[in-house]
Amino acid sequence: AALRAGDEVKVLWLQSGGCGGCSLSLLGADTTDFHGALASAGVELLWHPALSTASGDEVLRLLDDCRSGRVALDVLCLEGAVLRGPGGSGRFHLLAGSGQPMMQWVLDLARVARHVVAVGSCAAWGGITAAGPNDTDACGLQFEDSHRGGLLGEDFRARGGLPVVNVAGCPTHPDWVMGTLMALAADGLAASDLDALGRPRFYADQLVHHGCTRNEFYEFKASAEKPSDLGCLMEHLGCKGTQAHADCNTRLWNGEGSCTRGGYACISCTEPGFQDPGHPYHHTPKLAGIPIGLPTDMPKAWFVALASLSKSATPRRVKS
Repeated sequence: AALRAGDEVKVLWLQSGGCGGCSLSLLGADTTDFHGALASAGVELLWHPALSTASGDEVLRLLDDCRSGRVALDVLCLEGAVLRGPGGSGRFHLLAGSGQPMMQWVLDLARVARHVVAVGSCAAWGGITAAGPNDTDACGLQFEDSHRGGLLGEDFRARGGLPVVNVAGCPTHPDWVMGTLMALAADGLAASDLDALGRPRFYADQLVHHGCTRNEFYEFKASAEKPSDLGCLMEHLGCKGTQAHADCNTRLWNGEGSCTRGGYACISCTEPGFQDPGHPYHHTPKLAGIPIGLPTDMPKAWFVALASLSKSATPRRVKS
Protein backbone atom coordinates (compact mmCIF):
# COMPACT_ATOMS: atom_id res chain seq x y z
CA ALA A 1 0.00 0.00 0.00
CA ALA A 2 1.59 3.23 -1.14
CA LEU A 3 1.73 6.40 0.92
CA ARG A 4 -0.56 9.20 -0.17
CA ALA A 5 0.96 11.02 -3.13
CA GLY A 6 1.63 14.70 -2.50
CA ASP A 7 1.01 14.57 1.25
CA GLU A 8 3.62 14.86 3.96
CA VAL A 9 4.27 11.61 5.77
CA LYS A 10 3.11 12.07 9.35
CA VAL A 11 5.52 10.67 11.94
CA LEU A 12 4.73 10.21 15.63
CA TRP A 13 7.69 9.50 17.92
CA LEU A 14 7.19 7.97 21.37
CA GLN A 15 9.75 7.05 24.02
CA SER A 16 9.48 4.11 26.36
CA GLY A 17 12.04 2.26 28.49
CA GLY A 18 15.40 3.70 27.48
CA CYS A 19 17.88 6.53 27.94
CA GLY A 20 16.86 8.83 25.07
CA GLY A 21 20.31 8.42 23.51
CA CYS A 22 18.93 7.73 20.04
CA SER A 23 17.15 11.09 20.06
CA LEU A 24 20.34 12.76 21.26
CA SER A 25 22.24 11.05 18.44
CA LEU A 26 19.59 12.15 15.95
CA LEU A 27 20.42 15.78 16.75
CA GLY A 28 23.89 15.05 15.33
CA ALA A 29 22.40 14.53 11.86
CA ASP A 30 24.50 16.07 9.10
CA THR A 31 22.33 19.14 8.63
CA THR A 32 22.08 22.62 10.08
CA ASP A 33 18.30 22.51 9.70
CA PHE A 34 16.95 19.28 11.18
CA HIS A 35 13.27 20.08 10.72
CA GLY A 36 13.93 21.54 7.29
CA ALA A 37 15.68 18.35 6.17
CA LEU A 38 12.66 16.30 7.19
CA ALA A 39 10.22 18.73 5.57
CA SER A 40 12.15 18.73 2.30
CA ALA A 41 11.89 14.93 2.26
CA GLY A 42 8.13 15.11 2.78
CA VAL A 43 8.20 14.16 6.47
CA GLU A 44 6.06 15.94 9.07
CA LEU A 45 7.03 15.25 12.68
CA LEU A 46 3.67 15.24 14.45
CA TRP A 47 5.26 15.03 17.87
CA HIS A 48 8.49 14.12 19.59
CA PRO A 49 8.78 14.31 23.40
CA ALA A 50 12.01 16.35 23.30
CA LEU A 51 11.80 18.19 19.97
CA SER A 52 8.18 19.38 20.07
CA THR A 53 6.65 22.19 22.13
CA ALA A 54 3.26 20.54 22.68
CA SER A 55 2.68 18.83 26.02
CA GLY A 56 -0.05 17.70 28.41
CA ASP A 57 -3.64 17.56 27.17
CA GLU A 58 -2.63 18.78 23.71
CA VAL A 59 -0.45 15.70 23.20
CA LEU A 60 -3.06 13.34 24.63
CA ARG A 61 -5.61 14.72 22.18
CA LEU A 62 -3.18 14.18 19.31
CA LEU A 63 -2.49 10.59 20.36
CA ASP A 64 -6.20 9.89 20.68
CA ASP A 65 -6.82 11.45 17.26
CA CYS A 66 -4.18 9.15 15.77
CA ARG A 67 -5.59 6.13 17.55
CA SER A 68 -9.12 6.86 16.37
CA GLY A 69 -8.09 7.64 12.79
CA ARG A 70 -9.04 11.33 12.91
CA VAL A 71 -5.36 12.06 12.17
CA ALA A 72 -3.67 9.76 9.67
CA LEU A 73 -0.61 8.11 11.17
CA ASP A 74 1.92 7.10 8.56
CA VAL A 75 4.90 6.17 10.74
CA LEU A 76 4.95 5.27 14.42
CA CYS A 77 8.49 5.47 15.82
CA LEU A 78 9.23 3.98 19.21
CA GLU A 79 12.48 4.66 21.04
CA GLY A 80 13.19 2.49 24.07
CA ALA A 81 11.97 -0.96 25.04
CA VAL A 82 8.36 -1.75 25.90
CA LEU A 83 7.97 -2.34 29.64
CA ARG A 84 5.42 -5.12 30.08
CA GLY A 85 5.71 -5.53 33.86
CA PRO A 86 4.53 -6.04 36.45
CA GLY A 87 2.75 -9.23 35.55
CA GLY A 88 2.02 -8.20 31.97
CA SER A 89 0.05 -5.11 33.06
CA GLY A 90 2.48 -2.56 31.60
CA ARG A 91 1.95 -0.38 34.65
CA PHE A 92 5.65 0.11 35.27
CA HIS A 93 5.32 2.81 32.61
CA LEU A 94 2.14 4.87 32.43
CA LEU A 95 1.84 7.62 29.83
CA ALA A 96 1.68 10.76 31.94
CA GLY A 97 -1.81 12.18 32.29
CA SER A 98 -3.53 9.28 30.53
CA GLY A 99 -3.64 6.68 33.29
CA GLN A 100 -2.93 4.08 30.63
CA PRO A 101 0.23 2.00 30.16
CA MET A 102 2.52 3.12 27.34
CA MET A 103 2.40 -0.52 26.25
CA GLN A 104 -1.32 -0.17 25.46
CA TRP A 105 -0.80 3.08 23.58
CA VAL A 106 1.89 1.43 21.46
CA LEU A 107 -0.38 -1.55 20.73
CA ASP A 108 -3.26 0.70 19.71
CA LEU A 109 -1.18 3.04 17.57
CA ALA A 110 0.73 0.21 15.88
CA ARG A 111 -2.59 -1.22 14.68
CA VAL A 112 -3.46 1.99 12.81
CA ALA A 113 0.02 3.08 11.66
CA ARG A 114 1.01 2.50 8.06
CA HIS A 115 4.56 1.71 9.17
CA VAL A 116 6.13 0.96 12.57
CA VAL A 117 9.79 1.76 13.22
CA ALA A 118 11.83 0.61 16.22
CA VAL A 119 14.49 3.26 16.81
CA GLY A 120 17.47 1.74 18.60
CA SER A 121 18.28 -1.71 19.91
CA CYS A 122 16.04 -1.31 22.97
CA ALA A 123 12.95 -0.84 20.81
CA ALA A 124 14.16 -3.50 18.37
CA TRP A 125 14.97 -6.36 20.77
CA GLY A 126 15.05 -5.09 24.35
CA GLY A 127 18.63 -3.90 24.41
CA ILE A 128 20.26 -2.53 27.55
CA THR A 129 16.83 -2.07 29.15
CA ALA A 130 16.32 -5.85 29.05
CA ALA A 131 19.79 -6.69 30.38
CA GLY A 132 20.39 -8.90 33.38
CA PRO A 133 17.33 -10.25 35.23
CA ASN A 134 15.03 -7.90 33.27
CA ASP A 135 12.78 -7.10 36.22
CA THR A 136 10.64 -4.74 34.14
CA ASP A 137 9.94 -7.48 31.54
CA ALA A 138 11.27 -5.21 28.80
CA CYS A 139 11.10 -6.37 25.19
CA GLY A 140 11.32 -5.09 21.65
CA LEU A 141 8.40 -4.41 19.36
CA GLN A 142 8.74 -7.65 17.37
CA PHE A 143 11.75 -9.39 18.94
CA GLU A 144 13.04 -10.44 22.34
CA ASP A 145 16.75 -10.59 21.66
CA SER A 146 16.94 -12.83 18.57
CA HIS A 147 13.58 -14.54 19.21
CA ARG A 148 10.63 -13.35 17.18
CA GLY A 149 7.57 -12.20 19.08
CA GLY A 150 8.05 -9.17 21.30
CA LEU A 151 5.06 -6.96 22.02
CA LEU A 152 3.39 -7.10 18.60
CA GLY A 153 4.02 -10.76 17.78
CA GLU A 154 5.89 -12.62 15.07
CA ASP A 155 3.13 -12.26 12.47
CA PHE A 156 2.53 -8.53 12.91
CA ARG A 157 2.47 -6.49 9.75
CA ALA A 158 1.70 -2.78 9.69
CA ARG A 159 -1.00 -1.47 7.35
CA GLY A 160 1.65 -0.78 4.72
CA GLY A 161 2.56 -4.46 4.63
CA LEU A 162 5.96 -4.35 6.36
CA PRO A 163 6.96 -5.90 9.67
CA VAL A 164 8.51 -3.63 12.26
CA VAL A 165 11.48 -1.82 10.72
CA ASN A 166 14.30 -2.27 13.22
CA VAL A 167 16.76 0.63 13.03
CA ALA A 168 19.04 -1.06 15.55
CA GLY A 169 22.04 0.49 17.27
CA CYS A 170 22.95 1.80 20.71
CA PRO A 171 22.61 4.54 19.85
CA THR A 172 21.49 4.63 16.25
CA HIS A 173 23.49 6.59 13.70
CA PRO A 174 21.42 9.68 12.79
CA ASP A 175 21.72 8.86 9.08
CA TRP A 176 20.17 5.42 9.64
CA VAL A 177 17.09 7.06 11.14
CA MET A 178 16.89 9.91 8.63
CA GLY A 179 17.51 7.53 5.72
CA THR A 180 14.78 5.16 6.89
CA LEU A 181 12.21 7.93 7.33
CA MET A 182 13.09 9.40 3.94
CA ALA A 183 12.81 5.98 2.28
CA LEU A 184 9.38 5.45 3.83
CA ALA A 185 8.32 8.93 2.73
CA ALA A 186 9.35 8.11 -0.84
CA ASP A 187 7.59 4.73 -0.66
CA GLY A 188 11.03 3.25 -1.29
CA LEU A 189 11.33 0.64 1.42
CA ALA A 190 10.12 -2.87 0.57
CA ALA A 191 10.35 -6.14 2.47
CA SER A 192 13.34 -7.08 0.32
CA ASP A 193 15.13 -3.99 1.66
CA LEU A 194 15.10 -5.44 5.18
CA ASP A 195 17.40 -8.19 6.44
CA ALA A 196 16.29 -11.28 8.38
CA LEU A 197 16.09 -9.21 11.58
CA GLY A 198 14.07 -6.41 10.00
CA ARG A 199 17.00 -3.99 9.76
CA PRO A 200 17.29 -1.70 6.71
CA ARG A 201 19.88 -3.33 4.48
CA PHE A 202 21.36 -0.01 3.35
CA TYR A 203 23.39 -0.10 6.56
CA ALA A 204 22.90 -3.65 7.89
CA ASP A 205 24.37 -5.39 4.84
CA GLN A 206 27.75 -3.97 5.87
CA LEU A 207 30.08 -4.94 8.71
CA VAL A 208 31.72 -2.54 11.16
CA HIS A 209 34.95 -4.23 10.01
CA HIS A 210 34.55 -2.68 6.55
CA GLY A 211 36.63 0.49 6.41
CA CYS A 212 38.19 0.03 9.84
CA THR A 213 41.49 1.90 10.01
CA ARG A 214 43.00 -1.09 11.86
CA ASN A 215 42.36 -3.54 9.04
CA GLU A 216 46.03 -3.91 8.10
CA PHE A 217 46.73 -4.99 11.67
CA TYR A 218 43.81 -7.40 11.40
CA GLU A 219 45.10 -8.93 8.16
CA PHE A 220 48.48 -9.67 9.73
CA LYS A 221 46.97 -10.56 13.12
CA ALA A 222 49.07 -7.88 14.75
CA SER A 223 46.91 -7.63 17.84
CA ALA A 224 46.64 -4.96 20.49
CA GLU A 225 47.07 -6.22 24.03
CA LYS A 226 46.03 -3.07 25.86
CA PRO A 227 43.69 -0.21 24.87
CA SER A 228 46.48 2.23 23.94
CA ASP A 229 48.04 -0.17 21.40
CA LEU A 230 47.62 0.50 17.69
CA GLY A 231 46.94 -3.12 16.71
CA CYS A 232 43.75 -5.03 15.90
CA LEU A 233 41.31 -5.18 18.82
CA MET A 234 39.70 -8.49 17.90
CA GLU A 235 42.07 -11.13 19.27
CA HIS A 236 42.42 -9.85 22.83
CA LEU A 237 40.27 -6.76 23.46
CA GLY A 238 36.77 -7.96 22.56
CA CYS A 239 36.20 -6.25 19.21
CA LYS A 240 33.26 -7.75 17.29
CA GLY A 241 33.54 -5.54 14.23
CA THR A 242 33.90 -8.60 11.99
CA GLN A 243 30.51 -9.84 13.21
CA ALA A 244 28.51 -6.64 13.74
CA HIS A 245 26.18 -5.55 10.94
CA ALA A 246 26.58 -1.79 10.51
CA ASP A 247 28.51 0.66 8.35
CA CYS A 248 30.05 2.68 11.20
CA ASN A 249 33.50 2.87 9.58
CA THR A 250 32.29 3.99 6.16
CA ARG A 251 29.38 6.18 7.35
CA LEU A 252 31.36 7.97 10.01
CA TRP A 253 29.77 9.51 13.08
CA ASN A 254 29.74 13.31 12.93
CA GLY A 255 31.62 12.92 9.66
CA GLU A 256 34.85 11.68 11.20
CA GLY A 257 34.56 9.11 14.01
CA SER A 258 33.63 5.59 15.05
CA CYS A 259 34.20 3.40 18.09
CA THR A 260 37.25 1.66 16.63
CA ARG A 261 38.68 4.92 15.30
CA GLY A 262 38.40 6.24 18.83
CA GLY A 263 40.42 3.28 20.08
CA TYR A 264 37.53 1.30 21.56
CA ALA A 265 36.41 -2.16 20.51
CA CYS A 266 33.10 -2.65 18.69
CA ILE A 267 30.61 -4.21 21.14
CA SER A 268 28.20 -5.21 18.35
CA CYS A 269 25.43 -2.90 19.54
CA THR A 270 23.30 -3.43 16.42
CA GLU A 271 22.90 -7.14 17.19
CA PRO A 272 20.40 -8.88 19.49
CA GLY A 273 21.83 -9.87 22.87
CA PHE A 274 24.79 -7.47 22.79
CA GLN A 275 23.80 -6.25 26.25
CA ASP A 276 24.52 -9.65 27.85
CA PRO A 277 27.65 -11.00 26.12
CA GLY A 278 28.55 -13.25 29.06
CA HIS A 279 31.98 -11.65 29.40
CA PRO A 280 33.46 -8.16 29.89
CA TYR A 281 33.12 -6.08 26.73
CA HIS A 282 36.90 -5.52 26.57
CA HIS A 283 37.70 -9.24 26.75
CA THR A 284 37.78 -11.76 23.88
CA PRO A 285 36.61 -15.19 25.09
CA LYS A 286 38.67 -18.02 23.60
CA LEU A 287 38.66 -21.79 23.36
CA ALA A 288 42.08 -23.42 23.01
CA GLY A 289 43.48 -20.00 22.24
CA ILE A 290 41.03 -19.35 19.39
CA PRO A 291 38.46 -16.55 19.69
CA ILE A 292 34.95 -18.00 20.05
CA GLY A 293 33.36 -15.23 18.00
CA LEU A 294 35.01 -15.51 14.60
CA PRO A 295 34.38 -13.34 11.53
CA THR A 296 31.02 -14.11 9.91
CA ASP A 297 32.70 -14.97 6.60
CA MET A 298 35.48 -17.23 7.89
CA PRO A 299 35.28 -20.93 8.97
CA LYS A 300 37.26 -21.76 12.12
CA ALA A 301 39.78 -23.95 10.30
CA TRP A 302 40.55 -21.14 7.88
CA PHE A 303 41.07 -18.70 10.73
CA VAL A 304 43.56 -20.97 12.48
CA ALA A 305 45.55 -21.56 9.29
CA LEU A 306 45.47 -17.98 8.05
CA ALA A 307 46.24 -16.50 11.48
CA SER A 308 49.38 -18.60 11.72
CA LEU A 309 50.52 -17.66 8.22
CA SER A 310 49.66 -13.99 8.70
CA LYS A 311 51.60 -13.68 11.93
CA SER A 312 54.66 -15.26 10.36
CA ALA A 313 54.51 -12.73 7.52
CA THR A 314 53.83 -9.59 9.56
CA PRO A 315 56.02 -6.71 8.34
CA ARG A 316 58.22 -5.13 11.00
CA ARG A 317 56.55 -1.73 10.65
CA VAL A 318 53.18 -3.36 11.47
CA LYS A 319 54.54 -5.59 14.23
CA SER A 320 56.13 -2.68 16.06
